[in-house]
Amino acid sequence: MNKDFPRILTLLRKEKGISQKNAAEELGISQALLSHYEKGIRECGLEFVVRAAGYYNVSCDYLLGRSPDRNGTMLSVEDLPEPDAAGKENVFKGSLLPTLNKKLIENSINIIYDLLQHAGSRDLTVEVSNYLSFAVYKVFRSLYHANEKNPSGLFSVPKEQYGALSSASMVLTEMRLRGALLGKELPGGAAPFKDKEKLALSPEKIAQDYPLFATSLTNLVKNAESTMEKHLRP
Repeated sequence: MNKDFPRILTLLRKEKGISQKNAAEELGISQALLSHYEKGIRECGLEFVVRAAGYYNVSCDYLLGRSPDRNGTMLSVEDLPEPDAAGKENVFKGSLLPTLNKKLIENSINIIYDLLQHAGSRDLTVEVSNYLSFAVYKVFRSLYHANEKNPSGLFSVPKEQYGALSSASMVLTEMRLRGALLGKELPGGAAPFKDKEKLALSPEKIAQDYPLFATSLTNLVKNAESTMEKHLRP
């Protein structure tokens, strides 16, 4: 059995709010055996996987860690909703600050990915996406762990390790990305990007090519640099 199964099995029980003893009774096994399954001490058979998936109302693929979706769906581009179509998930009540900053970041990312599309480099797209994903991951885990009652089984990287590992991953990803843009090939990184004319930019060109998003990007740049300058002050 893979390493994700014990973690997800435990998470599902805790989300259901039942004790290990009650879950074992419902699943038709002893508490000791369920404890071994949840700790990864013993491997279960396919019959138990199917039974547990049915009991927790998830797919076997989710229970085994093969799909992040509880229904076992493998997402394609067409499956992902557009942010503006997210209904109540895209509406913030109260302070305007979350909405303002969300739009600044979203609109700026639209420009970044359009530039990546124009550059035509799969490697650059992967490195940029990894970097941004690590940033979102770090912030989300910080918010998630703020409440100690939240079950930690959602994550496979231990709580005491994720901060250092994600920070290190971001640094390495940035190094590989910058190396590729400078025409250097680094171990495990993107191939050198040679067609620099595809990334010819200026404030005027950005405003012309992205009339809807350019203001967001320039404001994001200004805000970021103002924050950096504050950090440099004694």
